[in-house]
Amino acid sequence: MCGIVAIVGKEEAMGKIYPALMALQHRGQDSAGAVTFEQGFQIKKGKGLVVNVFNPKNIGRLKGKIGIGHVRYPTIGSGVAEDAQPFIITTPYGIALAHNGNLVNYFDLRKNLIENDLRYFNSNCDAEIILNLLSIELTKMNSKNLKPEKLFKALSKVYKKLMGSFSVVSIIAKKGLLAFRDKNGIKPLTFGKNGKSYCFASESVALDLLGYTHIMDVNPGEAIFIDNQGICHKKQIMKGHKATCIFEYVYFARPDSIIDGIGVYEARLRLGEKLGEECLKKKIKPDVVIPVPDTARASAQVAAEVLGIRYREGLIKNRYIHRTFIMPTQSERIEAVKLKLNPIKSEIKNKKLLLIDDSIVRGNTAKEIIGLLRNFGAEEIYYGSYSPPLRFPCVYGIDMQTRGEFIAREKQVEDIRKLIGADILIYQTQKGLIDAVGSGSKGFCSACFTGSYPTEIPPSLLKRIEADRMINKGSRSED
Repeated sequence: MCGIVAIVGKEEAMGKIYPALMALQHRGQDSAGAVTFEQGFQIKKGKGLVVNVFNPKNIGRLKGKIGIGHVRYPTIGSGVAEDAQPFIITTPYGIALAHNGNLVNYFDLRKNLIENDLRYFNSNCDAEIILNLLSIELTKMNSKNLKPEKLFKALSKVYKKLMGSFSVVSIIAKKGLLAFRDKNGIKPLTFGKNGKSYCFASESVALDLLGYTHIMDVNPGEAIFIDNQGICHKKQIMKGHKATCIFEYVYFARPDSIIDGIGVYEARLRLGEKLGEECLKKKIKPDVVIPVPDTARASAQVAAEVLGIRYREGLIKNRYIHRTFIMPTQSERIEAVKLKLNPIKSEIKNKKLLLIDDSIVRGNTAKEIIGLLRNFGAEEIYYGSYSPPLRFPCVYGIDMQTRGEFIAREKQVEDIRKLIGADILIYQTQKGLIDAVGSGSKGFCSACFTGSYPTEIPPSLLKRIEADRMINKGSRSED
């Protein structure tokens, strides 16, 4: 679940790319990078947060009125510095590219490119695969004057080879800025304008920050090309069934973002309402409702209203500890829980607590929090997840790629309750999830809850992805 941004206009691009990446930092903390183009490409990327990778000196070096940026959250590859995006290739015109997503046929594409096209790679990142495929197809065009129709024709051939999720931004040297989204629209990509400047970004918060007016979300299977004259060209490259990742609304996106026309904050309010109704059915009577910060705040407030119970902040978060969900090793996640959250004793001791969380993945964080609150004197602890049980691997870019990572994989709710140490465990229903996020409409990927993938995933390929993920988890823990 990386974050991408692209800028083209009349001013220096890097002055906008840097704050946009800061706004998208929650989407990836492993590495950051940016490329601009003036007379040639200038690039800066590396491991770490945006503030660690960039400084005034290297920002000043990135000249040009067109540029792309990226924050990375690794799913393919081991997360080493070589996997940081964007990537650059010199042929046919010079292309820079960054993407958010996950190619499920990455291994086969990489092997075929090496054996048949004699392409060699500097990383284990699937963005480099997309870059090389685009380079090959544009080279076949053999045209110095790259017209939009030729670009889109080349891109259609690239689409036919890609399986999985991808939202892509790319600079084609001296030609323009290209952005495109997979046929199912699994990963978000929004488009805005400010005067004669255009911006693409993973979330609308980046547009808000930079003062761009939101024009549209890039449609599933659509490509948009801004040429050097500032003219916008659009083309539906491939048609598919819309399947926006529903986990964006559950957890990943910022609450102040709007994704595919749905406000994330409003979706979480509705999720809290549905979960509150589930709690009423179970006749739960807590003394206080407490969110697991920060994602669950909106849902917990509405759940409290539905139950007619006080809402309180019972867990205070250390702002300088990053999101535990995307930390690579389990030992890091457990330690981070202790560092990140501290209870308010007056709201905990001798009280029946209803904790509201966005989801339960491995169960270790929930177990740690419950244990922490019991040590502070909680009388009873009810744990509510405003999403259903997570049971199936995500192959599209969320760090849940092996079945063994899910506490709910082959367990009933009562078994999970015992393992995390809660007195009562309440999950959102699948219907409640869809109704809350999309008012019952279709158009979401909820495969991590249901096992129904919007793209074809052969069982052998799923096993291969899981095996690679286990290998790379080990290598990252040693970095």
